[in-house]
Amino acid sequence: MTSAREDGSTPEMVRRLRGGTDLLTAAAMRRLDADLPWYRALPAEDRSWIGLVAQSGIASFIAWYENPGRGSYNAAEIFRAAPPELTRSISLQHTLQLVRIVVEIVEEHTHDLAAPGQQATLREAVLLYSREVAFSAAEVYARAAESRGAWDARLEALVVDSLLRGDPDDSLHSRVAALGWAGRGSTLVMAGTAEESMDEVAAADLRRAARRAAQDALVGIQGDRLVVVLGGEGNLREQAHALLDRFGPGPIVIGPEVPELADAGRSARAALSALDAVRAWPSAPRPVLADELLPERVLTGDRDARRTLIAQVYTPLQSVGGPLLQTLSVYLNEGRSLEATARQLYVHPNTVRYRLRRIATVTGWDPVDAREGFVLQIAIAVGKLAEGVAL
Repeated sequence: MTSAREDGSTPEMVRRLRGGTDLLTAAAMRRLDADLPWYRALPAEDRSWIGLVAQSGIASFIAWYENPGRGSYNAAEIFRAAPPELTRSISLQHTLQLVRIVVEIVEEHTHDLAAPGQQATLREAVLLYSREVAFSAAEVYARAAESRGAWDARLEALVVDSLLRGDPDDSLHSRVAALGWAGRGSTLVMAGTAEESMDEVAAADLRRAARRAAQDALVGIQGDRLVVVLGGEGNLREQAHALLDRFGPGPIVIGPEVPELADAGRSARAALSALDAVRAWPSAPRPVLADELLPERVLTGDRDARRTLIAQVYTPLQSVGGPLLQTLSVYLNEGRSLEATARQLYVHPNTVRYRLRRIATVTGWDPVDAREGFVLQIAIAVGKLAEGVAL
């Protein structure tokens, strides 16, 4: 004669449950295939792993039912039968659906599996166990998400560091794809000072803000320096402005747009060079474009800035022909005086005005503006120094 325990289970009940394990597992798998489209869409290997998880869950329930003090409703133990990657294939919502279906299957077979008079006791035990497994599953997925978040942050730091060094390797595209980088549109890099309180929580909040601002975003925190890489279609400079309040005090520099992420090293070099040189321009706007600091960058030895000034100013003025380059040089040397320039060149001041407007059209820099005139003056100097010298 069997004896009932205080929790309502009996050796006869446990024997019946153990004997029905295969029946319950098969019924659960049939229900999964019939009711859940996401399950049918999984690869065969993942479906087989889920079968093992379902079987493990049923076996774990029986062990717990037999001895609640020693049995376990830990979802991590149930998932131990499958590889950790399974939590990437199925979501927490899918896992809870799996638990719900297994519970329904056991409930449907309560009449066949339970000893006479024990149907209600078994049903209550199943409901209690399923609730605890559901809570435990949520913890499993939370830990998995935390682990993936930490791994993603490390991978993101490696990618940003590679871009800053200017040596992206063949694995760059696969790495950024793992971080969710879609790769549509252009790319730019912005750099500034990180907030003193930039801990892991603040860094995660910044990443979310950056990904709301632009289609693609990467964040690098290097000591007190903050680097943000933005990508996608649309106006990236405008999107960068949405992140200004996420930086610490001090200047913020926006690098030039480049066609794709693989070219982001050029934008990063410009932004970081400008960040070092911006202190030579105390009244620089915030943010400031890296190309607005070309003269200061040249003075720090930035060869990219030197080449840019020659390509954008000196070479176009030479190529257009006529007296534009001479007029600009005389105008700047004469303290930006129309009359003095006209006397030096033996022309009317209106002719000088016309040539200055042409210079602004050709170069994009207006010699009449004090700041832009300084840019042009440095461009002429580096252009003359570069004549006959390989760049």
